[in-house]
Amino acid sequence: MNPLTSITGAIVTGVILALLIAFGIEMGAGAIHFNELGLARWVHILSGIMWIGLLYYFNVVQVPGLAAAAADKGGPGGAGVTKYIAPRALLWFRWAAVATWLTGAWYLGPRFMDALTLGHGGKDLYGLVIGAGMWIGTIMLFNVWVLIWPNQQKILGLVAATDEQKAKARKVALLASRTNFALSIPLILCMGSASHGLPF
Repeated sequence: MNPLTSITGAIVTGVILALLIAFGIEMGAGAIHFNELGLARWVHILSGIMWIGLLYYFNVVQVPGLAAAAADKGGPGGAGVTKYIAPRALLWFRWAAVATWLTGAWYLGPRFMDALTLGHGGKDLYGLVIGAGMWIGTIMLFNVWVLIWPNQQKILGLVAATDEQKAKARKVALLASRTNFALSIPLILCMGSASHGLPF
Protein backbone atom coordinates (compact mmCIF):
# COMPACT_ATOMS: atom_id res chain seq x y z
CA MET A 1 0.00 0.00 0.00
CA ASN A 2 1.31 3.44 -0.93
CA PRO A 3 1.49 5.68 2.19
CA LEU A 4 1.13 8.77 0.01
CA THR A 5 -2.51 7.96 -0.75
CA SER A 6 -3.61 9.32 2.65
CA ILE A 7 -2.84 12.42 4.70
CA THR A 8 -1.82 10.30 7.69
CA GLY A 9 0.47 8.19 5.52
CA ALA A 10 2.11 11.27 4.02
CA ILE A 11 2.67 12.79 7.48
CA VAL A 12 4.13 9.55 8.85
CA THR A 13 6.36 9.22 5.76
CA GLY A 14 7.62 12.79 6.19
CA VAL A 15 8.34 12.28 9.88
CA ILE A 16 10.19 9.01 9.21
CA LEU A 17 12.27 10.65 6.48
CA ALA A 18 13.10 13.60 8.75
CA LEU A 19 14.15 11.26 11.57
CA LEU A 20 16.28 9.17 9.21
CA ILE A 21 18.05 12.32 8.01
CA ALA A 22 18.55 13.56 11.58
CA PHE A 23 19.87 10.21 12.82
CA GLY A 24 22.02 9.82 9.70
CA ILE A 25 23.65 13.19 10.33
CA GLU A 26 24.09 12.37 14.02
CA MET A 27 25.68 9.00 13.20
CA GLY A 28 27.96 10.67 10.66
CA ALA A 29 29.07 13.07 13.38
CA GLY A 30 29.89 10.08 15.59
CA ALA A 31 27.27 10.47 18.32
CA ILE A 32 23.52 10.22 18.66
CA HIS A 33 21.92 12.31 21.35
CA PHE A 34 18.45 13.63 22.04
CA ASN A 35 18.12 17.35 21.40
CA GLU A 36 14.89 18.45 23.09
CA LEU A 37 15.16 22.08 21.96
CA GLY A 38 15.82 20.95 18.40
CA LEU A 39 12.71 18.77 18.51
CA ALA A 40 10.67 21.61 20.00
CA ARG A 41 11.85 24.03 17.31
CA TRP A 42 11.11 21.53 14.51
CA VAL A 43 7.55 20.83 15.76
CA HIS A 44 7.02 24.58 16.34
CA ILE A 45 8.03 25.35 12.74
CA LEU A 46 5.84 22.55 11.34
CA SER A 47 2.84 23.72 13.37
CA GLY A 48 3.47 27.34 12.40
CA ILE A 49 3.64 26.48 8.72
CA MET A 50 0.27 24.72 8.98
CA TRP A 51 -1.28 27.62 10.92
CA ILE A 52 0.09 30.50 8.88
CA GLY A 53 -0.27 28.57 5.62
CA LEU A 54 -3.99 28.14 6.26
CA LEU A 55 -4.27 31.77 7.39
CA TYR A 56 -2.79 32.84 4.06
CA TYR A 57 -5.04 30.40 2.18
CA PHE A 58 -8.15 31.87 3.83
CA ASN A 59 -7.16 35.49 3.20
CA VAL A 60 -5.55 35.23 -0.22
CA VAL A 61 -7.54 32.38 -1.82
CA GLN A 62 -10.76 31.32 -0.09
CA VAL A 63 -12.34 34.66 0.89
CA PRO A 64 -11.72 36.30 -2.50
CA GLY A 65 -12.74 33.07 -4.24
CA LEU A 66 -16.03 32.88 -2.35
CA ALA A 67 -16.69 36.56 -3.13
CA ALA A 68 -16.12 35.85 -6.83
CA ALA A 69 -18.38 32.78 -6.62
CA ALA A 70 -21.15 34.86 -5.00
CA ALA A 71 -20.85 37.52 -7.71
CA ASP A 72 -21.05 34.91 -10.50
CA LYS A 73 -24.82 34.54 -10.79
CA GLY A 74 -24.60 31.72 -13.32
CA GLY A 75 -21.78 29.86 -11.60
CA PRO A 76 -21.79 26.95 -9.18
CA GLY A 77 -21.48 29.17 -6.07
CA GLY A 78 -19.39 28.49 -3.02
CA ALA A 79 -21.54 25.84 -1.30
CA GLY A 80 -18.98 23.08 -1.85
CA VAL A 81 -16.24 25.15 -0.27
CA THR A 82 -18.32 26.19 2.74
CA LYS A 83 -19.72 22.69 3.29
CA TYR A 84 -16.66 20.49 2.73
CA ILE A 85 -13.44 22.52 2.64
CA ALA A 86 -13.87 25.37 5.15
CA PRO A 87 -14.82 23.20 8.18
CA ARG A 88 -11.83 20.89 7.61
CA ALA A 89 -9.46 23.80 7.01
CA LEU A 90 -10.74 25.53 10.16
CA LEU A 91 -10.19 22.36 12.20
CA TRP A 92 -6.52 22.20 11.16
CA PHE A 93 -6.22 25.98 11.46
CA ARG A 94 -7.38 26.32 15.04
CA TRP A 95 -5.47 23.31 16.38
CA ALA A 96 -2.32 24.28 14.49
CA ALA A 97 -2.60 27.64 16.27
CA VAL A 98 -2.66 25.90 19.65
CA ALA A 99 0.20 23.56 18.68
CA THR A 100 2.28 26.50 17.43
CA TRP A 101 1.82 28.48 20.63
CA LEU A 102 2.49 25.50 22.93
CA THR A 103 5.56 24.32 21.04
CA GLY A 104 6.86 27.89 20.96
CA ALA A 105 6.55 28.02 24.75
CA TRP A 106 8.26 24.61 24.95
CA TYR A 107 11.07 25.80 22.69
CA LEU A 108 11.61 28.94 24.78
CA GLY A 109 11.79 26.77 27.90
CA PRO A 110 13.84 28.63 30.50
CA ARG A 111 13.72 31.79 28.36
CA PHE A 112 9.90 31.87 28.39
CA MET A 113 9.76 34.47 31.18
CA ASP A 114 12.39 36.54 29.39
CA ALA A 115 10.19 36.57 26.28
CA LEU A 116 7.04 37.20 28.31
CA THR A 117 8.63 40.31 29.83
CA LEU A 118 9.97 41.47 26.45
CA GLY A 119 13.56 40.87 27.46
CA HIS A 120 13.01 42.44 30.87
CA GLY A 121 11.98 45.71 29.33
CA GLY A 122 14.44 45.59 26.44
CA LYS A 123 17.57 44.70 28.44
CA ASP A 124 17.95 41.46 26.47
CA LEU A 125 17.62 41.87 22.69
CA TYR A 126 16.75 38.21 22.02
CA GLY A 127 14.03 38.29 24.69
CA LEU A 128 12.69 41.56 23.33
CA VAL A 129 12.46 40.37 19.71
CA ILE A 130 11.19 36.84 20.38
CA GLY A 131 8.92 38.22 23.10
CA ALA A 132 7.33 40.65 20.66
CA GLY A 133 6.73 37.67 18.37
CA MET A 134 5.30 35.65 21.25
CA TRP A 135 2.88 38.42 22.22
CA ILE A 136 1.79 38.86 18.59
CA GLY A 137 1.25 35.09 18.36
CA THR A 138 -0.77 35.17 21.58
CA ILE A 139 -3.04 37.88 20.17
CA MET A 140 -3.43 35.83 17.01
CA LEU A 141 -4.28 32.69 19.01
CA PHE A 142 -6.91 34.70 20.92
CA ASN A 143 -8.38 35.90 17.63
CA VAL A 144 -8.59 32.33 16.30
CA TRP A 145 -10.47 30.90 19.27
CA VAL A 146 -12.47 33.90 20.52
CA LEU A 147 -13.33 35.80 17.33
CA ILE A 148 -12.77 33.70 14.21
CA TRP A 149 -13.95 30.20 15.19
CA PRO A 150 -17.19 31.12 17.05
CA ASN A 151 -18.22 33.39 14.18
CA GLN A 152 -17.26 30.86 11.51
CA GLN A 153 -19.51 28.34 13.23
CA LYS A 154 -22.43 30.72 12.64
CA ILE A 155 -21.41 31.45 9.06
CA LEU A 156 -21.06 27.77 8.16
CA GLY A 157 -24.32 26.79 9.85
CA LEU A 158 -22.60 24.68 12.51
CA VAL A 159 -24.55 26.61 15.15
CA ALA A 160 -27.95 28.22 14.72
CA ALA A 161 -27.89 31.90 13.74
CA THR A 162 -30.25 34.38 12.12
CA ASP A 163 -29.34 36.08 8.86
CA GLU A 164 -28.53 39.23 10.82
CA GLN A 165 -26.25 37.28 13.19
CA LYS A 166 -24.53 35.63 10.21
CA ALA A 167 -23.93 39.01 8.56
CA LYS A 168 -22.37 40.34 11.77
CA ALA A 169 -20.36 37.12 12.17
CA ARG A 170 -18.96 37.49 8.63
CA LYS A 171 -17.71 40.98 9.41
CA VAL A 172 -16.14 40.03 12.77
CA ALA A 173 -14.52 36.86 11.38
CA LEU A 174 -13.17 38.69 8.34
CA LEU A 175 -11.68 41.54 10.37
CA ALA A 176 -10.15 39.16 12.92
CA SER A 177 -8.71 37.01 10.13
CA ARG A 178 -7.34 40.06 8.29
CA THR A 179 -5.87 41.29 11.58
CA ASN A 180 -4.08 37.96 11.98
CA PHE A 181 -2.95 38.09 8.37
CA ALA A 182 -1.40 41.53 8.96
CA LEU A 183 0.08 40.48 12.32
CA SER A 184 1.68 37.40 10.78
CA ILE A 185 4.10 39.61 8.84
CA PRO A 186 5.80 41.17 11.90
CA LEU A 187 5.45 37.82 13.71
CA ILE A 188 7.58 36.11 11.06
CA LEU A 189 10.05 39.01 11.22
CA CYS A 190 10.43 38.50 14.98
CA MET A 191 10.77 34.72 14.68
CA GLY A 192 13.46 34.96 12.02
CA SER A 193 15.27 37.90 13.58
CA ALA A 194 15.50 36.82 17.21
CA SER A 195 18.73 34.88 16.73
CA HIS A 196 19.86 36.23 13.35
CA GLY A 197 19.35 39.97 13.78
CA LEU A 198 16.85 42.38 12.31
CA PRO A 199 17.17 42.83 8.52
CA PHE A 200 17.58 46.59 8.71
